[in-house]
Amino acid sequence: MKNYRFVLWLNGLSLLLVLLLVVYAKLFSPSVSLLFFPPPSPIFPELRLLTYAFQLLCAVPAIVCAFSFGLLKTINPLHKKNIFILASALLTGAFLMNEIYRFHIILTVYGISKIVTSLVYGIVTLIYAVMFWRIIKSTPYFLLLTGISLLFAAIVVDSLNLHGDGVPSVLEGVPKLFSEINIALYYWYVCHQEIIKEAYHYKSEKIE
Repeated sequence: MKNYRFVLWLNGLSLLLVLLLVVYAKLFSPSVSLLFFPPPSPIFPELRLLTYAFQLLCAVPAIVCAFSFGLLKTINPLHKKNIFILASALLTGAFLMNEIYRFHIILTVYGISKIVTSLVYGIVTLIYAVMFWRIIKSTPYFLLLTGISLLFAAIVVDSLNLHGDGVPSVLEGVPKLFSEINIALYYWYVCHQEIIKEAYHYKSEKIE
């Protein structure tokens, strides 16, 4: 019954959000249909292929961490890494939302440069790293460190505003893609290990 109640609440809140967005679009946008525009259709199969691949990879840590948090909280509500995994879901989820909705681009319209937005994300990530350093140290953090370093390199390339026939895009895009491959691998591995450990302990307690 609790699960059904949650589903009803989630659908109700989602409907309310959609209605609010429709009202907003009706008042401030040229057309409500803008809310439902499909993504641009590629003319060639390779168009935006690696960009879309990067966005899909960005979804992996957020989804894996959110699901793992729910599962671990059910198995062991006092599990010491629950808060870490929840914070990871929120942080990677915020990054995913930015990559899809391009908030760092939208904010430039209001005079907030991409560098400022990147600094804010960097500070939040630093706070996350300081808060959970002991836990991160016990995991294969070289994957996370590699991913963040590559992402930082991509941001630096983007901020240089280089010109050229595709070279700047490659110099920015390749590090971004591989940064998310390593970050996705890191959170997949960490969550997998924690679920396996907790499942083993739960099974052992049941046998005893």
